[in-house]
Amino acid sequence: MKLKNSIAILFLLAVQLVAAQVEFTAKVSKKKLGVNERLRVDFVMNEEGDNFNPPSFTGFRVVGGPSQSVSHSWVNGKRSFSKTYTYMLSPTKRGKFTIKQASIEINGETYKTIPVKIEVTSAVSKPKDANNPDYIASENIHLVAEVSKANPYLNEAISIEYRLYASPSVNISNFNIIDVPKFTDFWTQDIRVGQYKVARGTYKGQDYNYVLIRKTVLYPQKTGKLTLEPLTIDVSVDVPTNRRDFFGGRVYQTVHQKVAAGKRVINVKELPVAGKPAGFTGAVGEFEFDVTTNKKALKAGESLQATVKVSGNGNLKLFNLPELTVPSSLEVYEPEHKEQVKTSLAGMSGNISDTYTIVPQYKGNYPISKLSFSFFNPKTEKYQTLNSIEHVVEVLTGPTNTNSVTNTTNNNVVKQNVITNNTSFRSFHTTASFSAIKSSHFFKSTLFWTLLLAPLIVIPVVVLIAKKKNQIANDVQGNKVRKADKLAKKYLSDAKKNLHSKDLFYESLHKSLHNYLKAKLGIETSEFSKDKIKNIFALNKVEDQTTNSFIELIENCELARFTPISSDAMQQDYEKAALVISAIDKVL
Repeated sequence: MKLKNSIAILFLLAVQLVAAQVEFTAKVSKKKLGVNERLRVDFVMNEEGDNFNPPSFTGFRVVGGPSQSVSHSWVNGKRSFSKTYTYMLSPTKRGKFTIKQASIEINGETYKTIPVKIEVTSAVSKPKDANNPDYIASENIHLVAEVSKANPYLNEAISIEYRLYASPSVNISNFNIIDVPKFTDFWTQDIRVGQYKVARGTYKGQDYNYVLIRKTVLYPQKTGKLTLEPLTIDVSVDVPTNRRDFFGGRVYQTVHQKVAAGKRVINVKELPVAGKPAGFTGAVGEFEFDVTTNKKALKAGESLQATVKVSGNGNLKLFNLPELTVPSSLEVYEPEHKEQVKTSLAGMSGNISDTYTIVPQYKGNYPISKLSFSFFNPKTEKYQTLNSIEHVVEVLTGPTNTNSVTNTTNNNVVKQNVITNNTSFRSFHTTASFSAIKSSHFFKSTLFWTLLLAPLIVIPVVVLIAKKKNQIANDVQGNKVRKADKLAKKYLSDAKKNLHSKDLFYESLHKSLHNYLKAKLGIETSEFSKDKIKNIFALNKVEDQTTNSFIELIENCELARFTPISSDAMQQDYEKAALVISAIDKVL
């Protein structure tokens, strides 16, 4: 009998131990999602815990949470407990990411979740729901890629403009680019947009407002059908609701919408084979060609510069200039390449050049042969060849080269070894002239009198500076004001950085107000209530006007989550917060 009782007791203890096992897990709504979708992450535990520490969520932006939910239940006398921390995440880019470990302390022990791998793909289509604010926003905002030419030639410039269209029924408060196309088979150049300006336009026959958010010039480097990847942005949209405020105005709800421009296919044509010149190096556009020299006559050993230059509109940075050819009696150095090119939506324009330094060794007349430059003009769809004129370099003085014979028929030269004489490079200065420096005595010199009189000037200045510092140190009230202003700026620095984004600004402002009270008065998060703040301010003799302004700022931070706020109102709240913190700190 005793043995049976012992077995029963052991069995019950084993059941209780199994039931008392602590579980702390991470659950996700999906492990693969598009860059325009959202991810829900739940951290679930079956026992109450403390010091919950979430992961950093690399590759995502937190758009909701953390929210908490607690569940208690009793089934057949058995207690069941569950507590969940929930986050809503929005991907910031494509790729593979890991939701790292979260941790919590339960009964003195630290527990961690298992990392979860998430794959973020390009934008995906979403199901339609006429009552969903996200769907309403998606139907009223559109990102469109406007391509200048869908059938360009190889190396012909095309432009792409990304325009964000918005229906007049919704308002766009902010947007951020989260996924930029790579344009793998193109040479690309982004054009600076500058300040975003709202313009009127039409989209599918309807009146829309639009903003030009990105401009890019493309030069296709491959023929055939090439795909332009979509640009994806995150837009904050104020969607009208059926609710009205106290004054009868329509209440708007802010939603975040990820919009993609959609893929575009460009059919790149090959350059014609018929009529292609032998010296063609890939230049496409409309160009002018010239070869110039800075001297017509010089002496042996002096130098001249010959410049090969192409100017016009086209793919100036994507082809090579023809090489200069000169007789062997002219010593030629490697050319200096220069580019003066501007890029606009029409493509590249300007000029490129190679400047050669030439040094003749012997007396005589030396021709610089004609050069040819060929390019394809996409407007006429024909090749063109431009020729330079022949230049003759006249070397007036110097040794005579009897070992080189010039064929006047074809300008070919029999190359001979160059013999350098003492007059070579006479145009370069290789000698220097030196002159003695007159010695002088230090006594009664300018430096002597300067060092003698300097203390008489420096000492009064030092005394005045020290006196000024003492005045500042003794100015108790002034120091309080300066210290209060410095503290206000310190706590509001993050809010000022986020003035461009309503959500980030008011989140930072709310944190700064909370951190200030925590640092000065020891008010914790659980005690952060308006009544508590009013009581503490009253005990510390803070003026009622200052207290009301502080409470009003807190209310603005709370209302900003649900109502549209203008940039002017955000600036006013920031300035008010700086004045309020400064005023409170003077009293405290």
